[in-house]
Formats: sequence, structure tokens, C-alpha cells
Amino acid sequence: MNSEGRVNSGHVAVGVVKAVGFDLDGTLFDHRGSATDGIRLFLRGIGVDPTASALDLWFAVEEAEFENWRAGRIDFREQRHRRLRFVLTEFGIDFDDDPDSLDSLFEQYLTEYRRAWRPFPDVVETLTSLKVRGYRLGLLTNGNEDQQLGKLAETGLREILDVVCISGAIGVQKPDARAFEALARSLGVAPHECLFIGDNPDQDVAGATAAGMRASLIERRRTGTPGLFAVTEAALA
Repeated sequence: MNSEGRVNSGHVAVGVVKAVGFDLDGTLFDHRGSATDGIRLFLRGIGVDPTASALDLWFAVEEAEFENWRAGRIDFREQRHRRLRFVLTEFGIDFDDDPDSLDSLFEQYLTEYRRAWRPFPDVVETLTSLKVRGYRLGLLTNGNEDQQLGKLAETGLREILDVVCISGAIGVQKPDARAFEALARSLGVAPHECLFIGDNPDQDVAGATAAGMRASLIERRRTGTPGLFAVTEAALA
């Protein structure tokens, strides 16, 4: 990709870095934007005004309960149930606490969330540029395997990536160095030959660095910060 944003053709020297790995949510996939669209429709459907404070509450609970799941304190299904219980209670909405009923209610949100799935606008062009230039491309993400694979298929990212490593499948989660080592093995490179890009300084950058990778942070939610191509190119320089 040149200074005007176009993809350059032809191979360029890749130096010591032979592969580039990426986080998914918040890095390649616009989870926050997709979820915001889904939450607004879901909340309206249950009689709640989707104000900024309501959205902030949803995301705060999502982050807390996802971390409880990631740490192994609860299973993936229970983190969804706990999110619903907290939010519905806060808004004074009566609900059936039966697990199957909670699953059904959460599926209403998921339906709207899936309809809004999208990558960030700069992702496909950036990945295509790297691939044309000879880099192996990989993904390392924490999350539910079915859902993460669904995102990749729906957005067309799966066909661009050479390797996909999902915590639920490989048995270890970021920021554990073993997760990044598994990514490097799958890519067929040594950790020091891999650059990793993610939006979480602890799980992505610190985890990759501990495994011996080069790593850079992308800050999607801060206005005026560099996009994916600029962050990646700066790290490869």
C-alpha cells in the first residue's frame, strides 16, 4: 500500500519478520461497532431506551464477565447468563431466570449482533498488501470457537488468513506465552520471526513480547490514532 492508500504489487524484502499475527476483536473485527448496533435493537425490543449510559453499562458488564470466563471462573454460557441478569435487573426488567430462557433471550441479542458483523474498513486492504509482499498471516484470539469462526467467515477474513488459532481450540489463552508460541508454530516460523498486532496492551502486546515476538498496539477507540496499515508498517520498519 503506498502513501495514497493503494496496494503495491511485487515482493519486497521482509527482513527478519516472516509472519504477522493479529488479534481479532477490536483489531481486525469491529466488535464494538457491531455490538453497539446489536445492543440498541435488542434493548429497544425489551423496552429499554438505548442511551449512552445503557450502552456503557452493557459493555462494562460484558468486559467483566468475559474476563471471568477467560480466567476459568465460569463457563462461556454462564458469562452470558450473568450479563443478562445484571443488565435486566439494573433496568427493572422482569425475566425468567431459567437457563434455557436466558439462552433464548441472549439469542435475540446475538441475532442483531450477527447482522451487524463487519471488519474495520482498513483491514482487507492491509492484509492483502502484506500477503502480496510474502508475509504469512495468522490470527490469535480468545473466545468461543464457533462464534469467532463465524465472524471470520461472514466478513471474508478467513480466506485471507493462513492460520487461525482460537483459545477454545488450542487449549490456552492470551496472554499466556504458550498461545503465541502455538501461533508461531502454526505459521511455521520462530516467535522472533513474527510480529503481533493487537488492541490490548496486556493480553496482546505483553503476551506476544513474553513469547519472543515483536509486538505493537493499535488503539481503535482513540480519535486520531494510526490505523492498521500505519501501525503494521511502523513495526516492520
